[in-house]
Amino acid sequence: MNTDNPNNDLSSDDSANDSSANNSLSENSAPGHLMPSAEDLQKYFQTAAFTVSAAKLTQCPANVGLEVAFAGRSNAGKSSAINRLTGQKKLARISKTPGRTQLINFFGLRDEQRLVDLPGYGYAKVALAKKLEWQKHLEQYLEKRSSLTGLVLVMDVRHPLQPFDSIMLDWVKQYETHCHILLTKADKLKRGPAMQALFEVQKAVKDQEHTSVQLFSATNGTGLEEARETLFSWLHPQE
Repeated sequence: MNTDNPNNDLSSDDSANDSSANNSLSENSAPGHLMPSAEDLQKYFQTAAFTVSAAKLTQCPANVGLEVAFAGRSNAGKSSAINRLTGQKKLARISKTPGRTQLINFFGLRDEQRLVDLPGYGYAKVALAKKLEWQKHLEQYLEKRSSLTGLVLVMDVRHPLQPFDSIMLDWVKQYETHCHILLTKADKLKRGPAMQALFEVQKAVKDQEHTSVQLFSATNGTGLEEARETLFSWLHPQE
């Protein structure tokens, strides 16, 4: 179990929030939920701090409170998305070698809720036996972690709905878990192609009641406020 993490730096450009709140499905938002202001949401997620890394389920923190997990193929921009959402440059480590992250990393928020960075899937040049071991621990986490309130599935907007994404969406559907898809790197496409990709993914998941989709860019802040609102509503459901 690893408890080391670099010091966290606040992003110098965390104010570029999305001006297009209509770019997503909104089923995940709790009806009538009192949502903090954009400024308060920014301050809330900036309190995220690394707590522990776990190689298997038994090493995870106590299964209390609520947590939101991030999953995605290697090189889809998962670490960059976490860093932008929390307004920190180095909270989630960005490796030049996709798939290098092999542990489940937990980040605590000020009210003891958590964000969870799951191992990236795909490009890691490791033995098949090791990949199967990662898969086993990931499945155990998703199936047995009762504090898991929702899954953020990160997809590169230019290459959405890859086999791994379909596997995760099948799991979400089976267990009726909330899922919010971030189509990352939206700044890499012009608006027309980006919106077309959004519509295609929305169409693919239209029968999944608890799944929503939005465009997102860690570079220019597209979709930032919208994503924060979704995560906050999961971590603070209406009572």
